[in-house]
Amino acid sequence: MALETKTPPQPIYRIGRQPDAWRPPDWSRASADGTFGNRFDDPESYYRVLYASSQEVSCFIETLARYRPDLTLLAELEAIEGDNDFFPLGTVPLEWCANRALGTASAEGQYADICGGEWITHLRRRLASECLRLGIPDLDASVLQSGLSRRITQLVSRVAYEQGYQGICYRSRYSHDLENWALFEPFRLHDASSEPIDSERPTFREALSILGLKLA
Repeated sequence: MALETKTPPQPIYRIGRQPDAWRPPDWSRASADGTFGNRFDDPESYYRVLYASSQEVSCFIETLARYRPDLTLLAELEAIEGDNDFFPLGTVPLEWCANRALGTASAEGQYADICGGEWITHLRRRLASECLRLGIPDLDASVLQSGLSRRITQLVSRVAYEQGYQGICYRSRYSHDLENWALFEPFRLHDASSEPIDSERPTFREALSILGLKLA
């Protein structure tokens, strides 16, 4: 069975902490389960994962989405009669830009396109017992894309790693036209660079608009 693969475009983008957007997290920051709490982290705590995007705006969207208004608040406001002129947007702290850098790099290798049909069939077979244990009745693209079961997606990461792939290609939860990459350690990066983030950068402002956010 030929499993679907992709190769990252040139370049890819990443948001990371100053001064180096491509510096992986220190193992001392790992949680009790040995992961950093991210979607495709290694559940066995052997390799680290860097998350990047094909589009510059996508890496902003992925990192800023946590500031969106809570759904409960949105529902309550929608139930209020009259105009919503006072509608409070989610707010991004001003220091967010100061503490982060935008990285660009080129990456090589074959990446598992896990939402391809052959991959889904393969993963259903490999992870059937774990899915049932977690109360997941079936493993399909919606499970892989939602990111709601970190245990499952982290096991998917381990499957791809053990089969020799350099990482995973996956679609953003916030828009399917945004393409993301989970890069496995050792990272095969070339021409990696980082630069400060200007709060007036067009792609940063575009991400704020898409997510319904404002800068403090």
